[in-house]
Amino acid sequence: MRRRAARTGWGVGVIDLDAFAAEVGAEGPVTITGVGSRGGAVPGVRTVQAPSGIQWVQPDEMIVCCGAGTPVDELVAVLAEHHQTAALPCGGTVGGALSLGQADLRRLGYGPVRDVLLQARYVSAAGEVVKAGGPTVKNVSGFDLCRLLVGSRGALGFLGEVILRTRPVAQCSQWFHREAGEPFEVFTQLHRPVSVLWDGTGVWALLEGHPDDVSAQAREASLAAVDGPPPLPGGSRRSIAPASIATIPGRFVAEVGVGTVHHAEPWVPPRRSQRVLDLALALKHEFDPLGRLNPGIDV
Repeated sequence: MRRRAARTGWGVGVIDLDAFAAEVGAEGPVTITGVGSRGGAVPGVRTVQAPSGIQWVQPDEMIVCCGAGTPVDELVAVLAEHHQTAALPCGGTVGGALSLGQADLRRLGYGPVRDVLLQARYVSAAGEVVKAGGPTVKNVSGFDLCRLLVGSRGALGFLGEVILRTRPVAQCSQWFHREAGEPFEVFTQLHRPVSVLWDGTGVWALLEGHPDDVSAQAREASLAAVDGPPPLPGGSRRSIAPASIATIPGRFVAEVGVGTVHHAEPWVPPRRSQRVLDLALALKHEFDPLGRLNPGIDV
């Protein structure tokens, strides 16, 4: 029986992965949902929810263990007590953030979402609890299954319990702005910025660190403090070569150094090559031969 004491916002709870696996079962289509902020469940399909609750925090090791159904905001609040955080997009659940795999505006400084997940206990299409990864990199050998699960949108397995890498909360975190028609001039003046955004006419930068260092960088780059980043257009989100952002037409906000573009216009992604499609189908068949997990969702 895989029961683990869990710290939650309401006291002591239990993460029962066997019960979660039994709920997923081994037959028939099934879908998983959290709070629905990242797409939600597949319509018309039996729905399950991952266990929630923070099992433990090890600040000295900079790791945390929690149920995949734990709200990200709750996790961040608990980690803040230890002056740490997790590089996950705010809102929704931990499992939803990992399953979608899209970083927020801090990817330049914090890295991709796949770097956050160290260990996962997930439920397979056979209804079994499977462990992937380990709480420390030195304990892991073989294929890095955790990185495959991140961004798979639940099509390969349903996350139940995860161990995440944490990071310190900076003494100072401040957004700055400067009118600039060319973003790379500002970008090269900054030392390890957490985020640099450009909308064709202005540059926004998120700087973190010691307050004196942040102020010195801002002065050298002629940046003025602002309340936050610009509003992001909601038409589409796409990835391009980072050096190509200078040629983007229309209304947009680009993440400099990353290549993610938030555009006002809708966008249809190009069709994947046959080789990539064959690989994705082979992976899906290997993990879920009957196609029962989140049916209709591509890997």
